[in-house]
Amino acid sequence: MNASKLKRIASFALAGIYSCAALTGCAPGRAQHNASSVVTVAALEAKALQAPTYGEENSAATAAAHGANEFAFRLGAALAEEAGAENFVCSPYSVWLPLAALVNATDDQNRQALLEALCAVGISTEDLNSAISRMLYDLTRQREKEWAQEYDQTYHNPLTIANAIFVDQNVTLNPTFAQTFLDYYRGNMLQVNFTSQDAVDAVNQWASEHTNGLIPQIVQQFDPDTVAAIANAIYFSDRWNWEFDPQRTAEDIFHSPSGDTTAFYMLRQGDGLSYYEDNQVQAMPLSFTTGGGLYIILPKDGDAAGLLSSMTNQYFEEIQAGSNSATGKLLLPRFSIESGAMQLKNILLALGVPLFNDEMAPLTGGLIEGDIPVWLSSAAHKALIEVDERGTTAAAVTVMAANAGSAAPGPTQPFEMICNRPFVFVLYAHTYDGGNQVLFTGMVNQP
Repeated sequence: MNASKLKRIASFALAGIYSCAALTGCAPGRAQHNASSVVTVAALEAKALQAPTYGEENSAATAAAHGANEFAFRLGAALAEEAGAENFVCSPYSVWLPLAALVNATDDQNRQALLEALCAVGISTEDLNSAISRMLYDLTRQREKEWAQEYDQTYHNPLTIANAIFVDQNVTLNPTFAQTFLDYYRGNMLQVNFTSQDAVDAVNQWASEHTNGLIPQIVQQFDPDTVAAIANAIYFSDRWNWEFDPQRTAEDIFHSPSGDTTAFYMLRQGDGLSYYEDNQVQAMPLSFTTGGGLYIILPKDGDAAGLLSSMTNQYFEEIQAGSNSATGKLLLPRFSIESGAMQLKNILLALGVPLFNDEMAPLTGGLIEGDIPVWLSSAAHKALIEVDERGTTAAAVTVMAANAGSAAPGPTQPFEMICNRPFVFVLYAHTYDGGNQVLFTGMVNQP
């Protein structure tokens, strides 16, 4: 191995709703690869995911879940500022989850800074891992799966979350990290040759398989000095609990920042609609058949970027707690958004992620065996979402490369929530410890 390769680390790829490759661009088309070139690193046995016990309080798990949501809105604020008047979508959870896994590989000097960036201050590494195991148990509906198997019922899971780490054939993954990644993150380990096109093909095929073909290509090439790539993929698809009637969808004007345009508006009208309003926003959750939902948040001043830039987990919780049953009408445009590749390195640096320092090499020893200096060199994200009368589909990929209050009163009069100007959306799923976990967020400036 040459000297420069000894100073390189892995690429990290996560698929959720957005990501694109670090060290690479993002290109269309479905990659093919020779499966025989990918080898499982080790036949490890995973612990069962941890099942929350109802009635039990786990303060560390609750803090971690709330921290993930706070990170989601901080990342969303930074991306909204970059997007300006453009649409954007991202999966903050897809970015948070691999960084959380890397807490286990980060040296003592930088671990607390990384926990702070992840909004997980005061949580030990062990408690963070446990919290994530509990999250994944809930988010992937393992209890429902067990019940379905016991009673021979149909099981449907709208959300899939996959993690993997691709390791170069010339290095050895730290066995402690490998076991932890498998036990708590369900992360598989695969061996590739990063000097070969096979590595690119393997990562692209993995991304495609775990986003149902929606993100078929995330990398075009790897730096030949890359020694590992960690990947997370998120795919979500579910139907509304109460579907919109397509016969009532109608075309009308949408007031975009760049000028008026047209959109096709879906109508929901009647009693018992969950609704929130204060002096800044109108908000309404649209629930899915298997739980969770999509919050539509309409700023009264029409500034979706400004709203997302100021959103916090506390305000999101206030909106949820203050939503009450009401009579009214929602007009929501159908929309479909696909992000371009967004480079996240500078944003993550601004959020305090300490893993990009090549001099300190904070991942040395924790990720790859030996004293090879390891640090992140780049990070990118790509996502997409489609919302129509039947439901929502979303997917995301993130790639990180490393070189060696009080509730508002319910409305008393029928409301009208006409989303004919820019608005924000938050896609969430429920967990026992943290309530509604933010999976995707973004803004629509033009349907």
